[in-house]
Parts: sequence; C-alpha cells; structure tokens
Amino acid sequence: MRTVAIVGAALAGWRAAQELRAQGFDGRIELIGAEPHLPYDRPPLSKAFLAGELTTSDLALADEAEIAAVEATWHLGRRAVALVPGERSVTLDDGTSCRADGVVIATGASPRTLFDLPGVHTLRTIDDAAELRAALRPGVRVVVVGAGFVGAEVASTCHALGIDVTVVEALEVPLAQVIGPELGAVCAALHTDHGVQLCCGTGVERLHGTHRVTAVELADGAVIPADVVVVGIGARPNTDWLHGSGLELANGVSCDAGGVTGLRTVVAVGDVARYRGQRFEHWTTALEQPATAIRNLLAGRTAVGFDAVPYFWSEQYGVRIQFAGRARPDDQVEIVDGSPDDRRFVATFHRGGEPTGVLAMNSPKLFTRHRKRLTALCV
Repeated sequence: MRTVAIVGAALAGWRAAQELRAQGFDGRIELIGAEPHLPYDRPPLSKAFLAGELTTSDLALADEAEIAAVEATWHLGRRAVALVPGERSVTLDDGTSCRADGVVIATGASPRTLFDLPGVHTLRTIDDAAELRAALRPGVRVVVVGAGFVGAEVASTCHALGIDVTVVEALEVPLAQVIGPELGAVCAALHTDHGVQLCCGTGVERLHGTHRVTAVELADGAVIPADVVVVGIGARPNTDWLHGSGLELANGVSCDAGGVTGLRTVVAVGDVARYRGQRFEHWTTALEQPATAIRNLLAGRTAVGFDAVPYFWSEQYGVRIQFAGRARPDDQVEIVDGSPDDRRFVATFHRGGEPTGVLAMNSPKLFTRHRKRLTALCV
C-alpha cells in the first residue's frame, strides 16, 4: 500500500493521518476536507467559542510542526463526490481524482434542519458557530429547537450572555431515549433552574416571517417570538457521495468492530462509521477509533477490534455532565452518590445485574472510578 486517501479532515480524519505515520506508513497521504479549515476542535463551538471567549486559532488541533510531521497532501475546501473502488480512486467536486490503495472514510455527519429562512441556524462547523455568534446581539430573542446536548449547550451559552432564550423539545422528557425519563428530567431541570423556558412534548408547526424569521409556531398553537432560531435535532451521516460504491450504507457506513467495511481496503471512522449496530457521535470515539481502523487497514484484514466504552460530556449552566457506557432507557438506575436535587450526583445503569453505564453531574472523580469498571461487554 503506497497511497492512502483520507476523506474528511476533522478530528477522526486527522487522527487517522497521525496514526498512519505512527504505525509506520511511509507512503503518500491524501487528506481531503470539505471545509477550508485545518483540523479544529468542535466541542467548544457551542460553549466558549460561541460565547466569544475563544478565537479560531484557539480551536486548532495541531500546530505547524505537527501538520508538517504528517507530510500529507491537503485538499481543503474540496468535497468528495464518489468512491470508485474499481479504479482505486476518490473523485472530488472539482472533477479531479485522488488515486489510492487504501481509503479512510471520515466524512462525519451534517445537522438536520427544518426550515430555510434567514435567522435559522444549525451548529456543526466553525463557520456555523461564527455566523451564530454574530447574530447573538443584545436584545435578540432566541428559540432553540431540540433539547439534546448541543441545543442545551447553546441555550446555556445564550443565558450566560444575557440573551432571552426558549427551548422547544418534541419529547415529553429530553434525553429520555438516551438516559431514561428520570435522569432526563434532571438534565431538563437545568434550564428551569436558571429561568430558561422549556416547552416539551410539542414540535414546531411552522416559522413566521417572510424575509427573516419573526416567530416560531408550535404544534400546540403557541407562538414564540424569535429573531434567531437554532435547530439542534440530530445529524445525518455524510454518505451520499458513497452511493454506487458497493459499500453497505445504513445510517452510516456499515463496518465491523475494527472499522473495516465490505471492501477490505476501505475503513470508516468517527461519526460516519456504523459498528456494533450503531453510530457513536462522540469526540472520544473520533479520537480513539482511528488507531484500530488504521492498524486493520495496513494489515489488510481485521486484526483487532475497537472495544472502548463510549464516553461523552456536556457543560450546561456551570454544570458538568458526564456519561459513559451503552445504557438503554429501560435499564435499572441507581443513585450511588449525591443527590439529583443538588445537581451533584453519580448514577449507575444496570441490566441483568451487569453495569451498562454511568452518569454524573459535577462529580468527576467518582465518575472516573465507575467508568473504569465498565468493560467493552456493556451491550
């Protein structure tokens, strides 16, 4: 294998490039990124960067020396439009092709949206965040659609900036499908703790406004004035460019536990990869998974599987929320330390007597202890 093309230049793609060199690959690396930016850190986009506390340069994942050490040929601002396995090539949107013996798919996901109207934002890229940050002027009224972690973080940031914000969530209890209704209600209460209006159990019927959004009308008939709307209702994997490639696409790129697809010279990593029957849209997965996928790509077979326990965190209203595991909403939940009422506690999830997950608020040390007890057998 003399040339590897990495499609996607965010965290997972960048880590794949680093792992190629770390694992002894001395051939050519073609790194293709749809955005014009070098790799940057996404978690701060909804928090410190949105609040104006960080600059673009603060988000860089690598300095000049680290970029140079990888010795990659960069194709930034170029989008892959096709994978042609028979020709061992990736076609770009400018009509050029990158020939490669191996391909790493790291194209991530794109936010789902509802409406195309000025004043409506999604938050995925640094450009999205910069545009939204410019719109958060004093006196504006913000409606966040979706009370998942990104939506909740945006609402928290708006509140910290002194901006009027309302959160709308279609579910009766936010995050219930992830951590169950009891703990979902605890996370939801962070909004009301700080005087942020939370409207649950109703969706968005329509937006008001001709040239720009002026209000959000809910399915229950309520109308909420809005100058800015932020839609945070999940993301879809970026796989359109792979249609016709022969790869199995089912809510992502289907691959085995080692990241290897149906084509052994093609692996998938990060948000776009679907293994163990699901995708894991977490920063730690994008950071850690490429080491396994690259080892298997260079071996030409699945030599090792990725068995790390999923982990993610969120910061809202000054509260740090951490979760690890593969819990289900119907798992047994036990509060092992603290109290949800104090917004400082640790809860463990169990199924059939085995631990499946741990959730904590403002309890990092004890959370870490319980996280270490979890194993890759948490299914």
